[in-house]
Amino acid sequence: MNEFSYLFLVFLIASMLLKIWLNRRQIAHITKHRGEVPVDFKGKIDLKAHQKAADYTVEKTRLSTVSTIIASVLLILLTLGGLINVLTLQSQNWISHPLWSGVVMILCVFILSHLIELPVQLYQTFKVEQQYGFNRTSLGQFIKDQCLQLGLMLVIGLPLLYALVWIMGAMGDYWWLYAWLLTIVFTFFMTWLLPTVIAPLFNTFTPLEDEQLKQRIQQLLERCGFNSKGVYVMDGSRRSGHGNAYFTGVGKNKRIVFYDTLLNSLNADEIEAVLAHELGHFKCKHINKQMLVSSLVTLLGFALLGWLNQQPWFFDGLGILQINNAAALLLFIIVTPIFTTFLQPLDSHLQRKFEFEADAFASTMTKPGFLIQALVKLYRDNASTLTPDPIYSGFHHSHPPAGVRINHLKTLDSST
Repeated sequence: MNEFSYLFLVFLIASMLLKIWLNRRQIAHITKHRGEVPVDFKGKIDLKAHQKAADYTVEKTRLSTVSTIIASVLLILLTLGGLINVLTLQSQNWISHPLWSGVVMILCVFILSHLIELPVQLYQTFKVEQQYGFNRTSLGQFIKDQCLQLGLMLVIGLPLLYALVWIMGAMGDYWWLYAWLLTIVFTFFMTWLLPTVIAPLFNTFTPLEDEQLKQRIQQLLERCGFNSKGVYVMDGSRRSGHGNAYFTGVGKNKRIVFYDTLLNSLNADEIEAVLAHELGHFKCKHINKQMLVSSLVTLLGFALLGWLNQQPWFFDGLGILQINNAAALLLFIIVTPIFTTFLQPLDSHLQRKFEFEADAFASTMTKPGFLIQALVKLYRDNASTLTPDPIYSGFHHSHPPAGVRINHLKTLDSST
């Protein structure tokens, strides 16, 4: 162990304790306010629904603490515990080609991490979600989804990992710039491919059949200057009772997708208001801004990795015996998150700013009152807590707390 080993341990422990502390605050705050519906929601959400949301959130938060501890222990075992060294030797015994053996080692770590987290996912799905009436998936469907995810990891992940490790060894001192360009191109390609190839592997997407609603949506799209390849309904109810809506794809391949559960819950005015909010992200160029920030962060990350890859103390400090490009790439992927944990509020703040701007845009396209009605229904139907702890929310929530968002919308609605 060297100085970096101790720095790594300090950040790992601090990150884990911070997450546990935030979870405890969240549970305590929600429990404290469980007995009464907040003033802004009285008459809109009854006490029983409010308490269901509180209990549901508490259960998920407790499970999050378990996941945090498991992930921290696994990270220690992989690095200072020597598990990466063991997997490296095993992959070299299986595969003589050094580049492919490195790729297989990285893939083994990803699969191992997924398998270790699998019991938590099973408990979340078949205990917590089932208990609160949200789970609609069967064990067979769950296993099928896991197999599909593993298959996609192999089909998509293997070529990408191979290309990145190859670039690290073949493109000289500025390999990190080429790796960044590859990652950007790959991200755009996957975003373009997602709606037509990948997503249909998991769900069925059918064109919206309600002609009256479709016409209203088309008129809204025209007012916003948004071109879409179509409006689709996803059979989200096959797996869950939660409702949602989203945009997917890039360029001319953009799609609007509604969960069938959302369409069953909201009326036409409310659906239009939700869509207007989503269009607000497009109109305010939030997607472009997020992609720009993500690209810059990725560039800085690869540049940092390019420097760390030349520092023996980086490998020694994390318990790695064989210094190679595959090990460097893996370490950077699994270790970096513990050093960026404390920056999460910055990202949350930016995301919330975007949400307020999208709400403001929606209020120019439809009545804010309709969006308020839609949000209240979504909070109720999805059992979203109305009383999150402010500090916890500042770290973890990309959307403003329910009360804050509703009050902001009321300021935009002269009729409220």
